[in-house]
Amino acid sequence: MRVGIVGKTDNNGEVSSLAATLLKKFRSRKVDVILDEKFNDLVKHNNFAPLEEFHNKVDLIMVLGGDGTFLGVSRVIAGTDVPIVGINMGGLGFLTEVTRDEAVKLSDLIISRKYEIEKRDMISATVLRKNRVLSSHDVLNDVVINRGIGSRIVDLSITIDSNQITTFKADGLILSTPTGSTAYSLSAGGPIVFPTLPLMIVTPICPHTLTNRPLVISNSRIIEVKLYHDTSGLQVTLDGQINVDLVNGDVIKVTKSKKAVNFIKSPFRDYFSILKTKLMWGERYGTI
Repeated sequence: MRVGIVGKTDNNGEVSSLAATLLKKFRSRKVDVILDEKFNDLVKHNNFAPLEEFHNKVDLIMVLGGDGTFLGVSRVIAGTDVPIVGINMGGLGFLTEVTRDEAVKLSDLIISRKYEIEKRDMISATVLRKNRVLSSHDVLNDVVINRGIGSRIVDLSITIDSNQITTFKADGLILSTPTGSTAYSLSAGGPIVFPTLPLMIVTPICPHTLTNRPLVISNSRIIEVKLYHDTSGLQVTLDGQINVDLVNGDVIKVTKSKKAVNFIKSPFRDYFSILKTKLMWGERYGTI
């Protein structure tokens, strides 16, 4: 077995400490470990490679960091058979399901190959300008159209399978996968969707019309968002990490991606237990 380890490089030392512990554990069980070369500066190891080459070198990847680190890695290895698991070294962490205290226990299960894999669909976002492709990316969480700082209402025309649905007057729009339903979409009032369902979520951000509400549709559909009127400062942001500036008349086309990401499921709790823990369902915030 060959295990790849990727870590958040700007951590305060906890990531490198955990990586060293895992390295020692895997070595004691004769398991080969390959570090991401960017991470190798923090954790000295004689076997490292660029993340882009991991799909040819490892059987699975452990990501030590927060959801942002996990998203970045997932886009690189998407479409390969290499599964990925996140160890939460950040804050809330919906994607990094395993706690740092559980990481060593997980390594034992990995060595014994006692883990389950769950496929998570991605969506593909293509920006078209005058019918030419300006940008195209596959994302795991969401596609967000807004102005960011100094946001003003924008008109966004939505078509699904070439049928014009409505024009949202809103601060922006979120197009999300089920995996991303617990991210920005949830903050904007979108539904929580079980992560393996074949769906996409359309969530307006602070809609001017109160009857504009989130839509949940099959991910076999084709969504097109066209920009009208004043689009100054408007951007599309992919997984919160990639930004593309937009101009009037641009079209953002969103479809199911041909790629997917294989998650190693947390062996310590199921999805609903994770929701209860992360969202603190059932907690009392004080008494009257």
